[in-house]
Amino acid sequence: MKFAATFVCLLVSVGAAGTAAAADPFYIGSWTVTAAVVAPWADLQRKPDGTERARLMGKAVVLKAREISGPRPFACAKPQYKVTDYGPDMIFQGAFDEMQHADKKVDPKALAVSLGFAVGTIKTLETGCEIDFHFVDDTTAEIGLNNYVYTLKKR
Repeated sequence: MKFAATFVCLLVSVGAAGTAAAADPFYIGSWTVTAAVVAPWADLQRKPDGTERARLMGKAVVLKAREISGPRPFACAKPQYKVTDYGPDMIFQGAFDEMQHADKKVDPKALAVSLGFAVGTIKTLETGCEIDFHFVDDTTAEIGLNNYVYTLKKR
């Protein structure tokens, strides 16, 4: 009888572990574009076109296991997700690193902090598509696109 009870407990714990392992990653779900600021790498002499910014504000981007739906350029039929930790110099496809190479006074850490990131590594979702998501936290992501940094909040 004691063996049977132990066996049942073992099965229940294995089942619970399987359920936890099957949980969706933190980034899966619906995200809304809530803000956009001119990117630090944008040419200060030329104001970026705000047409795309206006079109994207308030729009939903849904990250699913096998698809990203939303307005262009966010939509992607077959994402290949990979979560990586980047240093501040490597976010936004290395834009801060390029800025520092052009001007040694540029500090990638300070730029990242000015956009809301904590000092240290930044969790990044590579999608295999046009857009990578850089996470301020598990419910706030930032994306660099056409001289703007867009903020998305998880709903």
